[in-house]
Amino acid sequence: MWEWFTINGIWILIVSVVVLLLLLFVRPWVYKRIEKAVSKERLEKLRRRINLALLVIGGITLIIIALALAAIMASQEGVPIITIEAVQGWLLEHGSKLLVILVVGVGLWFALKEFLPPLVRRTLVRAKGESKEGIKKRTDTLLSALMGLGKVLIIVVVVFMVLSELDVPIGPVLAGFGVAGIAVGFGAQYLIRDLIAGIFIILENQYRVGDVARIADVAGLVEEVNLRKTVLRDLDGILHHIPNGEIKVASNFTRRFSRAHLNISVAYKEDLDKAMAIIRKTWEEMAEDPDWGSMLISKTPWLLRVDEFGDSGIVIKVVGETQPIKQWDVMGELRRRIKRVFDEEDIEIPWPHVKLYFGEQQVDKDLTCQACSRANLPGSKFCSNCGASLSQT
Repeated sequence: MWEWFTINGIWILIVSVVVLLLLLFVRPWVYKRIEKAVSKERLEKLRRRINLALLVIGGITLIIIALALAAIMASQEGVPIITIEAVQGWLLEHGSKLLVILVVGVGLWFALKEFLPPLVRRTLVRAKGESKEGIKKRTDTLLSALMGLGKVLIIVVVVFMVLSELDVPIGPVLAGFGVAGIAVGFGAQYLIRDLIAGIFIILENQYRVGDVARIADVAGLVEEVNLRKTVLRDLDGILHHIPNGEIKVASNFTRRFSRAHLNISVAYKEDLDKAMAIIRKTWEEMAEDPDWGSMLISKTPWLLRVDEFGDSGIVIKVVGETQPIKQWDVMGELRRRIKRVFDEEDIEIPWPHVKLYFGEQQVDKDLTCQACSRANLPGSKFCSNCGASLSQT
């Protein structure tokens, strides 16, 4: 069996690589077919089983590829054909230790997944002034960063322990990394800056996954925060990747609470006290509405004032606190309700308009032409229609 494997190593390698590529390319196609044929209730369970099966097949294929490469290298260097006795001896000497190292690495990963989330949640529950939604956002952000860092550390430790067991000298490897690090250091200075900035962003809780923020002059929903970059999706659906080192100012719109801030204009002829009373009553009615009351922290506007004499009307400013990320929903509904009540009370919401003034109006003199009955502008001496003199009118 081993002799046949060594002789046909090249063909085994080719077939194994083809199988691995097929697994990578066929998986999306399989998922699409399953989504069409299976109900949503069974889809998640079926996906887990398929992922497990593909993982097992992929692992076996990788092992076969590694053995095929070893067989090819041995045959090219004139090494005797690998026998089952030699394999058994090597496994007895090194296999058990390698297996223990891999099992410990997998155990550390599962322990990290099991114990880190509760530990982070218990720590963040003690944070003062944070809502449940805010604590959840920060927990998700911290877990994403810490789990990624833990995975990298476990892989590095396992790889070095495996290399040590295989009698690969680690010292030259580390020395090579050191020399390469010096060479790459000048080019990686921006990466280091991003990593340091990412650490402070997460530790200081500047923003979390799920927040709406303006970062590096880009406003949108935070979809991902890691040590290297922040990912935002704006209102148009565009995804922005922002290196953490480029962030000078970060503005969080949804930290702990938000504010509904509106400027409402009414015509100059309207009774301001009546208009402001209607706006206050509309806010309070909305706070009592079971569908909208939970979004409002302020049950009445804590700021309601005449803010400006505008070009076309008087501006009334309305400000109140809402739950995080709910201010835009509240403002949209409040505008709709105020417009409806203003229409019922015949209160005019002005639009931009311009009045033309042509000097002083001559009220005591009739400028209607007696010849053609055409009205003329104040100050006119002749009719603009027929040219008759207006001095006789």
